Amino acid sequence: MYQVESFREDDLDAQIALVRANPLGLIVSQGPQGLMADPIPFLIDSDEQGQVTLRAHLSRGNPHWSVLQAGQECLVVFQGAEGYISPGWYETKRRTGKAVPTWDYAAVQMWGTPTVIQDGAWLRQLLTQLTAVHEGSQPQPWKLDDAPAAYIAANLQGIIGIEIAVTRREGKWKMSQNRTAADIDGVIDGLRAGDDSQQRLASEVERRRR
Repeated sequence: MYQVESFREDDLDAQIALVRANPLGLIVSQGPQGLMADPIPFLIDSDEQGQVTLRAHLSRGNPHWSVLQAGQECLVVFQGAEGYISPGWYETKRRTGKAVPTWDYAAVQMWGTPTVIQDGAWLRQLLTQLTAVHEGSQPQPWKLDDAPAAYIAANLQGIIGIEIAVTRREGKWKMSQNRTAADIDGVIDGLRAGDDSQQRLASEVERRRR
């Protein structure tokens, strides 16, 4: 990922927070037929030494898992807040006209060696944890035990687990840090007038201003 120092974010906690808030990662790998990519939801963990692990599952019918089984390095991309930035929001545009559109965004990329897992107990634990994370805000959270045992067992037979020990990671928060204070104020005001996704981006721009 192309990096500019003012946008670089190496802090592990910040990267993990983005992944947890935006767990649908795009896993990319190189197979015999070329590049393959699939969007799948991930869980992320790190130990006391800062070793990061990603866990997810794929359908057994998806040929991507057999490519991952070869154990070659793969890449997972997570996308955070993002949106179009109009030059009309810049004070610089009003003063000099020297402004062009751009796009602000936050992204985390993680590389690592995948391990394919078919153990039923591991897969059940993964699904239990995924469900707890994503059902936690529901009025009546759904649990695996809410479905018939035979039905869950059949579904477990239809998936393949993926665990990735992360060996390299990059974070980038391009949030108008390269603009003047007046331009950043204009960006925040412009985004605040927009929809929910723009409001979210406005909060990130404001938090990241230097």
